[in-house]
Amino acid sequence: MINVGIVGGTGYTGVELLRLLALHPKVKIKAITSRNETGVNVADLFTNLRGHIDLKFSDPADAKLNKCDVVFFATPNGIAMQQAESLLKAGVRVIDLAADFRIKNVTEWEKWYGMQHACPALVAEAVYGLPEINRELVKNARLIANPGCYPTAVQLGFLPLIEAGVIDINYLIADVKSGVSGAGRKAEVHILHAEASDNFKAYGVPGHRHLPEIKQGLSNVAQKPVNLTFVPHLIPMIRGIHATLYAKLTQRTDLQTLYEKRYQHEAFVDVLPAGKHPETRSVRGSNICRIAVHQPQNSDTVVVLSVTDNLVKGAAGQAIQNMNIMFGLSETLGINQVPLLP
Repeated sequence: MINVGIVGGTGYTGVELLRLLALHPKVKIKAITSRNETGVNVADLFTNLRGHIDLKFSDPADAKLNKCDVVFFATPNGIAMQQAESLLKAGVRVIDLAADFRIKNVTEWEKWYGMQHACPALVAEAVYGLPEINRELVKNARLIANPGCYPTAVQLGFLPLIEAGVIDINYLIADVKSGVSGAGRKAEVHILHAEASDNFKAYGVPGHRHLPEIKQGLSNVAQKPVNLTFVPHLIPMIRGIHATLYAKLTQRTDLQTLYEKRYQHEAFVDVLPAGKHPETRSVRGSNICRIAVHQPQNSDTVVVLSVTDNLVKGAAGQAIQNMNIMFGLSETLGINQVPLLP
């Protein structure tokens, strides 16, 4: 059994980790930390976990995380970088669901996240945990930087086109919508029901902190810098990411075949038949990314539609997918849930 610790078990990604790991046949959850909820039964705070999680939240100082095989950080940015080094020295593998280790240029990270990095030496070692690109590196990693929700949907959408070299990488557009759970489990005016319901808005147009992460990933694939315009939007639903991606083709290609071949062996990427349009509800509660590719009016513009659940493939599910790879388990173990409908 894999002994698991979770730091930050009271946020949306933390409870999603608990929901998925509770039924994982190879996992024993040893500790769940929360300074604010120390001593509280997990099932009292999250009643959906009654009968599945029989633990209390513990203070991080008392959690004995160094006795775990792997520790997930489901914490705000800036927490994992304070604790990762000591855990790694104790032989514990670390999977960070926040952004502390995603961006390799530490100066760039500090600019976007507004704080000094606590352990820049580990940034170079961290493996960016998008399995569809870095599966082999994930296998032997000690430290995983789990991708963000927006970056997962955008990179998986653009990936086959960039790998095939059939688009102009100097003109990429990502128009992406997210449900309000992407903002986290906290009290902020803009995500109050009266503010977010019956409303639709863009934000972060001058620059969003996921932009450098996406550009880094796509540039690594292209082996040269890409130019990306990224515009996120908030929509009045709880879960879901819908990415509408645009690029200019530089040569004629069978786009449907390109996508089907690229993802034919990927358990968590589903390429829809030609002409279809994926819906966010078709992936709700699952680790699946559904993709459709279109070429409107047979023009030189390609439109890719990519949908995920931001809390699963965009966070907790992908983190467990990485854990499975790291420990030599079947990649789908414990995260092969059928999406929820209606």
